Amino acid sequence: MPPLSLYIHIPWCIQKCPYCDFNSHAIKSDTPESAYITALLNDLAVDIQRYNITRPISSIFIGGGTPSLFSPESINRLLRGIEQQLALKDGLEITLEANPGTFESQKFAEFRALGINRLSIGIQSFNDPLLKKLGRVHSAQEAIHAAEIAHQSGFDNFNLDLMFGLPGAGLDSSKIDIETAINLKPSHISFYQLTLEPNTWFHKFPPKLPDDETIFNTQKQCQQILADYGYRQYEVSAYSQPGLQCRHNLNYWQFGDYLGIGAGAHGKISQGLPQAIIRSFKPKSPEQYLNNSHQHGGADAIAVSELPLEFIMNHLRLKQGFTLDAYQARTGLAIATLEPALSACVKQNLLIRQHNHYYCSEQGWNFLDNILEQFIP
Repeated sequence: MPPLSLYIHIPWCIQKCPYCDFNSHAIKSDTPESAYITALLNDLAVDIQRYNITRPISSIFIGGGTPSLFSPESINRLLRGIEQQLALKDGLEITLEANPGTFESQKFAEFRALGINRLSIGIQSFNDPLLKKLGRVHSAQEAIHAAEIAHQSGFDNFNLDLMFGLPGAGLDSSKIDIETAINLKPSHISFYQLTLEPNTWFHKFPPKLPDDETIFNTQKQCQQILADYGYRQYEVSAYSQPGLQCRHNLNYWQFGDYLGIGAGAHGKISQGLPQAIIRSFKPKSPEQYLNNSHQHGGADAIAVSELPLEFIMNHLRLKQGFTLDAYQARTGLAIATLEPALSACVKQNLLIRQHNHYYCSEQGWNFLDNILEQFIP
């Protein structure tokens, strides 16, 4: 069986950003923090029984929303409750998502003392006018201060999120963002393009974005700066110092398993290969989740015919690609089920083959959708 991770969704944030398509809701003064922790632990207990979980957890990721809005007391109750229900691997990675507007020195020192050993901080930009366009509630100075507090609180492993292709932005502003982030010495930087996702304010009222040539040039030049400072790209939008990749996200991209608890959370559990690889989902509404009116969501088996695409779609986000042994181990399918698409991609110079190892060529990396469409059943 593949490694098993745990994703926990806390859906509240200070306000909903116009580009955000995640399951997030503006926090209210009466947000039921304690009741939500209880619901999470109950949800976990149901999943453990439903999927007969005996494997240890290799990573935990608390995402949102803005989980750092919750108190250290609540996060402590959550982590201790998880420990009572699941075996945890020694040295497991525990990540907490945070936004700069929620940073207080004492609070984050307490998070670190609880066992959280990695932060993912939603900066997006160090440019105040751009932050305003993005609907962010923090300033550039608060973003810098957040990284400083992370260091002071004992976090030597944290990620900074940055976006490019922003309304009114160009190469120069993105280079300043990247250089500012590097100077703050995070272990990891996520650098991704703004996209106008359905069901967002920006999709309904699209802002004017830079042209494709500017966006592509910005990406390439900023990637070079990151590489020059030792941030190695290992995934489509992820760059890290050596050995400090996000282990939780690596498990996603390597088609590993993960429990998903919380409003709108998704999971993937391998109960039998290839017919019983299960995708689970929880009700998106925090009210429904708290009331358990949907009986902790639902689950569906991934159709066997869709497994080649599912595997390829995840693994090819990684620079290292995949091996045929990994394909067989994670899907239970014969290598022949990747054909004729696999050979066609090699012939078209979209994929490079070295023995039984496949990874994207430079052309394939830039046109990943062209690869994936060949694996659509």
